[in-house]
Amino acid sequence: MRKIKIETWKANAPIRDKDGNVTGTQELDENLLIALNVLIGSKQPQDVPKGIEKFRIFGKIAQAFDKADQTGILELEDREYIFLKETVEKDVPSSWAMNKNLSKAINDFLDAKE
Repeated sequence: MRKIKIETWKANAPIRDKDGNVTGTQELDENLLIALNVLIGSKQPQDVPKGIEKFRIFGKIAQAFDKADQTGILELEDREYIFLKETVEKDVPSSWAMNKNLSKAINDFLDAKE
């Protein structure tokens, strides 16, 4: 079992008008769970893992994320942690390292001990 503390930080996100033009910024809360959801959700349909085993892994990850929203601690069994770790290692955009809070959260996740 891996336990990762979920820390939240403030980030500025662009506000866009109906034409997609940036009209300002808004302050939002971000954390590791949001980042992991972005990584998972940004996969092309053909790259999304399929099959009943992956279906079950995704279900357990969703339950762990819901619990972490309440407790502030992400608890993952090895199978789910390894799946997410491999996703991060393969898919994390290098530009995310420019955000010190996000970089710390990703590195803390990758360094989580049993």
